[in-house]
Amino acid sequence: MTDALYETDAAKLAVAVEEARAGLAEGGIPIGAALFTRDGRLLGRGHNRRVQQDDPSIHGETDAFRNAGRQTSYRDTVMVTTLSPCWYCSGLVRQFGIGRVVVGDDQSFLGGQDWLAENGVEVTVVNDPELIELMGSWIEEHPHLWNEDIGEE
Repeated sequence: MTDALYETDAAKLAVAVEEARAGLAEGGIPIGAALFTRDGRLLGRGHNRRVQQDDPSIHGETDAFRNAGRQTSYRDTVMVTTLSPCWYCSGLVRQFGIGRVVVGDDQSFLGGQDWLAENGVEVTVVNDPELIELMGSWIEEHPHLWNEDIGEE
C-alpha cells in the first residue's frame, strides 16, 4: 500500500481510527482496523461495512485483512483495531497466526482478546478515552444495530 513506516502503536492506531471515522461517516458502525508488518509497513486497512454493504462478514478486521492481500505468513504482522476483536475476528487472528494485536478500546466491548493472549498472541490494550467515548456513544444511540453486529439480536 505504502512505503511509509508507522513505527509506534499510536501511529498504527491512528490509521484504524481514520477507518472507524470513515465507517461512521458512511452511516455504518465506527470500527476500524489495519494490518501492519512488525516493523510498521501498512499492508491493508479497512472498517466495518456490514451496514453499507449489507454483508454481516465485513467487520473492521476482516476488511483490513482482505485489503492486505495474500501474505506468505502472518506471524510477523500486527492487527490494530479500534475495538476489542469479537470472536469472529479473534478466530481470524488465530487461524492465520497473526502475531500481535493492538486494541484501542476494550471498555465498550470485550471480545476474544484474552483467549488470543492465552494462545500466544501478543495483545496490547490502549483504552484510548476518545475511542471509548466514540464507541460508547454510538452503542447508546444504536443499540439494535450494535446487538445485531455482536450477534445478540
